[in-house]
Amino acid sequence: MSKQLIQIAKRLKKVREENEISLEWAAAAFELSPNELRAYEAGEEEIPVSFLYVAAKKYGVELSELLTGEEPSQQLYALTRAGQGISVDRQKAYDYQSLCAGFANKKIEPLVVQVPPEKPDAVHRFNTHPGQEFHYVLSGRIEVTINDARLVLEPGDSLMFQSENKHAIKALDQNPAEILVVIV
Repeated sequence: MSKQLIQIAKRLKKVREENEISLEWAAAAFELSPNELRAYEAGEEEIPVSFLYVAAKKYGVELSELLTGEEPSQQLYALTRAGQGISVDRQKAYDYQSLCAGFANKKIEPLVVQVPPEKPDAVHRFNTHPGQEFHYVLSGRIEVTINDARLVLEPGDSLMFQSENKHAIKALDQNPAEILVVIV
């Protein structure tokens, strides 16, 4: 696993312990087994960004604090220049870039997501979390699966959905895709 994943895992465990929350209670709250949460906190399993988003909300910290170890401090605005977002190298399936990591008390979490082409034997990893997601395709073509619905999106297409439904994304045509994702 990557060094960044190990660091995120350590911060995840530290925040839980600082809040004096038992592993068993947290696992039940996140609808995980204690072993699944233990594996996340040890950096033994890839941690879905959707899980980190929910954990940050439950633990009362910003997602960017779990990702970077730094508490956001910008109150008026947070400017992120092209290509300068905080890269999140923590899951093999996608490459995330946070677009406003330094802004405190965010109500939304905007990310640019690079979706690489899948290998023919790839298995979809579905995510679920409270709230809503907005996707806007910047380049490439993607297929978004929400429960049993399969939707194909092309550049300029957008999609909003309730993210407590199981959902997954894959790039089509053996080409990478880039999407703007906003989690609310």
